[in-house]
Amino acid sequence: MSKKLVAYFSCSGVTARKAKELAEAAGADLFEIRPKVPYSPADLDWTDPKSRSTLEMKDPAARPEIAQMPDLTGYDAVFVGFPVWWYVAPAIIRTFLESADFSGKTVIPFATSGGSGLGRTEENLKPLCSWQTHWKPGRLLNGVSGKALSDWVDSLGLD
Repeated sequence: MSKKLVAYFSCSGVTARKAKELAEAAGADLFEIRPKVPYSPADLDWTDPKSRSTLEMKDPAARPEIAQMPDLTGYDAVFVGFPVWWYVAPAIIRTFLESADFSGKTVIPFATSGGSGLGRTEENLKPLCSWQTHWKPGRLLNGVSGKALSDWVDSLGLD
């Protein structure tokens, strides 16, 4: 049986709730990806062209610092969750994927979104990890819970 981790970034709590449901359905441990400098409501104002989140998302080199990285030793599969920002993963997810060695591990992205799908998120995230990282197709988890969530986890063939 594989050991699984659900690592997630959430600002409003929506992704956090889905991450907790997913961890339960997958029998996985849970880890919150927290920025070293927390986001304020003003930082998250996507309508402000000078807000922190807007500036990070416009800069492909942006790598917000993470408060603490998890120890991935012993994990076979890592679910990586985030809200979709500007049709892609937030910059802190780039930091997370580049800051750990996922060689030989399976990574499965999941997301929540207020109105868009995963878009090209997976395509953008894969190059951030070692070529020895195994990827499974991700899923938008808005409205997915209970049996549907368990069925998705089972379909991944992680055990």
